[in-house]
Amino acid sequence: MQYLLLIYQNEAEMAARAKSEADAMHGEYAAFTQGIIQSGHFKGGERLQPSTTATTVRVRGGKVSTTDGPFAETREQLAGYYMVEAKDLDEASAIAAKLPGSKYGSVEVRPVWPMS
Repeated sequence: MQYLLLIYQNEAEMAARAKSEADAMHGEYAAFTQGIIQSGHFKGGERLQPSTTATTVRVRGGKVSTTDGPFAETREQLAGYYMVEAKDLDEASAIAAKLPGSKYGSVEVRPVWPMS
C-alpha cells in the first residue's frame, strides 16, 4: 500500500537556523532518501518552495478565484513530502519517524486511495 508522508515545519524557525545547522539537516535528508530508495520503499518525493509562493484555487458557483498564499494560517507549513510503499500503517509510521523533519516539526502519514 502507498502512503504519503507530509512534512510540516515552521518556516520562520527553519529560516532562522544557522547555515551549518541547515546544511546538516540537508545531509540527513539525503541519507534518509538514499536509505528508503535502497530499501525499496521510495515512490517519490520533493521539497516544496515556501508557503509564500503558494496560490490557493477555489471554484464556487462555477467561478474560479485564486488567492496568494496557503489555505490557512498555521504554525507549521507543508514543507515537502515522500510517497512510500509500506505493508501497513505501522511500517509507514516507522519510516516517517526516521524523517529528519520529524525532529523539527511533524509528519502526517496518510494512506493513498488507489485510482484503480
